[in-house]
Amino acid sequence: MRIRSLVTMSALIALLAGVFAVSAQDEDVRGAFLESRPKTTNLKGPSRRHRRRPPKTNANTNAAANNATTPTITATSRPVSKKAHPPIGLGYTIFMREPSGRAIRVEPTREFRNADRIRIALEPNIDGYLYIFNSENGTAPRMIFPDARLGGGENWIEAHVPVEVPSSEEAEERLRWFEFYGDPGTERVFIVVTREPLSGVPTADELVAFCGLNKDKCPWQAPNDVWQQIEKMTTAQVKVATTQNFGQAQTEREKVAMTRGLGLDQSMPQPSVIRISASSNEPMLVTVLDLVHK
Repeated sequence: MRIRSLVTMSALIALLAGVFAVSAQDEDVRGAFLESRPKTTNLKGPSRRHRRRPPKTNANTNAAANNATTPTITATSRPVSKKAHPPIGLGYTIFMREPSGRAIRVEPTREFRNADRIRIALEPNIDGYLYIFNSENGTAPRMIFPDARLGGGENWIEAHVPVEVPSSEEAEERLRWFEFYGDPGTERVFIVVTREPLSGVPTADELVAFCGLNKDKCPWQAPNDVWQQIEKMTTAQVKVATTQNFGQAQTEREKVAMTRGLGLDQSMPQPSVIRISASSNEPMLVTVLDLVHK
């Protein structure tokens, strides 16, 4: 009995040590992400949503497009400074629509049923570019963001300025949420945040022109050579922290910041999940969400 008690106590101590280590790591990740948020946000200021990327960035994008045909996901040739380039981070929250219309936070591992409707809120920690691809039950991935119908197909993002997918600004209510229907399956969503535009992937005016001439090919489908390089980054090492705020409703301040393109400040709710690249040299962060439909 004494030996059993000692073994049990040792196991308990080891378990608690593991819990404390995980908690400390969570706090480190959460702190690194949230401390880069602005201290305050002027929610009464002018809207920043639908702004086009800065001209300088646009020029760089055109040059990259002319000199390459596949995404460049290796580190850039110029020296990389940890101070100048913090590790890429992404906070995300899944909101589900209640019958009343209220959006509440739900766990990413939740099993969804027919008629459930969700929206994904994304918060990057850098100025960069956002791409979202969707694959259903292993089908070829299609790009659902940027969207030629929204914001001129732009995908430029700013640090801690939230993006919601799909947009609550869609003209029709049915387009403002992802709705689960039909046979059960798994929707796999790939969220890609990059420091530089991915060459070979149409965005902005190029995406609008492409979809205008090829409506049957939009959403745009990534060719194999492009996709293999993105998929390779799904195994890159990352640090993760989870906030147990599931069941909480989206606040009015969050809604205003979301729809007007204003930064989330340190007083606003944390993302449900925060992921940060383990290395500051990584040129992109790829997050995979498996949305299970039962």
